[in-house]
Amino acid sequence: MKTDDETTETAGPTAKSKGPGMILVAIYAVFSLSAGARALYQIVAKFDAAPVSFILSGVAAAIYIVATISLARRGLNSYWAAVWAIVVEFLGVIAVGIFSLMRPELFPLASVWSHFGAGYGYVPLVLPIVGLLWLYRNRPTKRAH
Repeated sequence: MKTDDETTETAGPTAKSKGPGMILVAIYAVFSLSAGARALYQIVAKFDAAPVSFILSGVAAAIYIVATISLARRGLNSYWAAVWAIVVEFLGVIAVGIFSLMRPELFPLASVWSHFGAGYGYVPLVLPIVGLLWLYRNRPTKRAH
C-alpha cells in the first residue's frame, strides 16, 4: 500500500528540480547556512551583547533549515511541512520586525528578522511571500491510477 507521499506529486514531476523551484530551494539553503553560521558565532562569541537577537537568529536558522529540506523533497507531507515552516517564518519576520521597532533596546545588534530583515536587504520579508506563492502554484494533486 502506498503512503500519501508516494501517491501525490506536485503540479509537474520536475517542479522542484528545475527553474524557480530550484532557485527557491537554493535561496533557502543559503539563508539556512548564513543565518545558522551567524547565530552560532553570535551565541558562542558574544551572547551577552544581545541575547534576544541572537536567539531569534538561531530560531530563524532552524526554520530556514526545515523550509529548505521540505521544499527540496517531494510528497504531501513535505509540501505541508514547507507550508507551515514558511508561514511560521513569515509570522516571525512580521512579529520580530514590529517588536524590534517597538523595543529597540532589546536589539542592540540585529537579528536576521529584526527591522523586517533590513540587514539582509529585506529578503527575509519577501522570501516567505514568494515561497508561499510558489507552493500555492505547485500544490499537490492526486495521481490518477
